[in-house]
Amino acid sequence: MSVLVAITGRDNTKLIAKLKELLPNEEIIQWPECQKLNNVEFVLAWNAPDDLWQQLPNLNAVSSFGAGVDSINMSLLPEEVDVVRIVDTELAQDMAEYVLGHVLAHKLRLKEYFVKQSQCNYKPKRAYKYNHVGILGFGELGKACAKKLTLNGFTVSAWSKTEKSDEQVHLYSQQQGLNEMLPTIDYLVCLLPLTKDTKGIINADLLAKLPAHACVINVARGEHLVEQDLINALNSEMLRAATLDVFTQEPLPHDHPFWRNAKITITPHCAALSDLNSVTAQIAENINRLKSGLTLNNRVNRTKGY
Repeated sequence: MSVLVAITGRDNTKLIAKLKELLPNEEIIQWPECQKLNNVEFVLAWNAPDDLWQQLPNLNAVSSFGAGVDSINMSLLPEEVDVVRIVDTELAQDMAEYVLGHVLAHKLRLKEYFVKQSQCNYKPKRAYKYNHVGILGFGELGKACAKKLTLNGFTVSAWSKTEKSDEQVHLYSQQQGLNEMLPTIDYLVCLLPLTKDTKGIINADLLAKLPAHACVINVARGEHLVEQDLINALNSEMLRAATLDVFTQEPLPHDHPFWRNAKITITPHCAALSDLNSVTAQIAENINRLKSGLTLNNRVNRTKGY
């Protein structure tokens, strides 16, 4: 069996070396420097070209290289092909720390003080009293963030497409629930999977439902956000500030207006970076399970997209 690494836009040298170490009896090949595509049964993918899938007649499974599967055009895959994703517990904790850190940064006016330092301006202000965080998406990452925030004294609400339960988090679902939650929160954190239903969900209509003092933190996917709607909301003071870790185009172009907006904090898609050892161990285990005819771990519901 051949395993194809079809991950574009990055150096995969260390990744392939680790997979070969874990799977010494398997052929590991990389797109596009590969031949004998008829032998490929398992693909590790991230932004693979759409014309790849029709060249793989014996494909059985595709693994995303991340927690999301939005980089895989599943409509091009045969129905019998399994799609799986990476679940990294360390990634969830990294995300929770990032979210807590940026919520606190907005609460404590840290960016304001960084600017004052550059101006030699010694002028203190009280921290904001705002303490209610609303999370869009209540999967593993959302739950980890909610737990971290709750432990640090924040009130947490969360919205998901389907009804869920949690003893410490006030949960909402469906469009009515979202409309009820938005006016009550001070910080909105997006952790949704990217699907046709969630693309562009952070738009002018949603932002108008938030209090004017609210801050938006997007750590999911850039496509969740309608960029101009955010800029308009900030410039018209309908929104206080935003932290953005993900963007429609990455790296963020040098001429993008986000760079020059003082109300926006930018980080380079670093909120939660997967550990290579953890990722490759999961991939290797699923390849071995595929060979043994076992159900793969962390399968994705292809209809829902997560």
